[in-house]
Formats: sequence, C-alpha cells, structure tokens
Amino acid sequence: MTRTPDPFMDPAAVASYLRDTPRKVPGLADLHKMTALLIAEKAPRAAHVLVVGAGGGLEIRALAQAQPDWLFTGVDPSPAMLDIARQTLFDCAERADLIQGTAVDAPQGPFDGAVCLLTLHFLSRDERLQTLREIHSRLKPGGIFVAAHHSSPGGEAETWLARSAAFAAGATADPHKAAALAKAMAERLPLLSPAEEEDCFRDAGFKTPSLFYAALSFRGWVMSAGGGEAGK
Repeated sequence: MTRTPDPFMDPAAVASYLRDTPRKVPGLADLHKMTALLIAEKAPRAAHVLVVGAGGGLEIRALAQAQPDWLFTGVDPSPAMLDIARQTLFDCAERADLIQGTAVDAPQGPFDGAVCLLTLHFLSRDERLQTLREIHSRLKPGGIFVAAHHSSPGGEAETWLARSAAFAAGATADPHKAAALAKAMAERLPLLSPAEEEDCFRDAGFKTPSLFYAALSFRGWVMSAGGGEAGK
C-alpha cells in the first residue's frame, strides 16, 4: 500500500486545500471539464468512475455537475481530506461513495473510467507503478484513464516548479521565495520527466498515453486500459 502524502496529514494544509488548489493549478476548472469530456467519449451514459486521490472532492463535484448520470467511487488515504470531500459533495452525495485508502482498497469494479489528479507526483516510480496497475486492473478493457500532476519537463524540475510557485503567488510573487519553495518541492517530490511518465503508464498496461494538458510544471495525460495483464 502506498503511503499517505505528508502534506495531507497537516491540519493547516488540509484546511486550506479548497481555497488554495484552484489558485495553484493553472486552469483547474478547465482541467476538470476536459477530464469529463475525455472520459465521456468512451463511457456509457450511466458510467461508474473511479477517482483515486479523491480527498477534497473538487474533481468529483465537477464531473458530477458535467454528467448527471455518472456514479463515483473515490479513495483517499487521508481521513481529514475525505471529510472535506463530504462537505464539497453535499449536493451529489448519493452518487459518490468515498473510501479511506489507496487504489488497492478500491472495489474491483470494473469501472468505465478512472481519474487521478494532483496525486501521483507524491509517489516514487515504484509506488506510482503499483498504483497505476491497481487502477488498470479495475477498468473495463478500453476504459479511459486521466492523470494530471507535477512533472519535470526537460529535466528542469526546479525551474518549472518555481514558475508554478510564482503563478500561485500572483502579482506579488517574490522570485526568491518562489525559488526556495521550488527547491523544497523538488527535494520532496519524486518527479519524473514526461517521457518517464509515459513509460510508467505503458508498464502498467495502459495504451497510447497522450498529453492533453500542459501548464507550467503540470502535465496531464489521457489513455485507455489495454486488455489482459498489466505490463504484458
């Protein structure tokens, strides 16, 4: 089982998540809209979607608003983040089942689609490969998977993380503070290059990972679940 990311065991970080995340992630609302569009291309009208790292509930709320017939199962290892998700999803709670745990704790499905946003960058390559294989095994053949998180384009993690930090700070951004934050993030987050990310997706059994979202240090991919055993 993969570990709970440390920031989400910090009560202050958890309390500020809903306020800060849209400010930190460029085009977050549009990322959610694109995610719904991409899954809907192959999913049935009454799709059942697995959301890994569902704490906070932002992506489930956006997907539920876009697709009123979809059902959701969300997993997250942080009880505090799941509490926030329950508050966020008050108006669609009957369509969302929230489970404390990681991908390995999710029901077997099979699910019509799956989402993992702003989560995989906390995991080492081995941990994320395990997570991706668990997700893959729960998808119907051809089911769509969308992932988005920090990456390291060009192998320049600190440069791009500093730009993301400056974006989050807005007009008053201090370049020195942004650089210091980026250095700390680069030391803490086991980031992969986009090419390494795509290799990892393929190793987990996914077909044709395609980049659809790029915003400073963030990257997002869409792919489909291949048939048979992951990695074969």
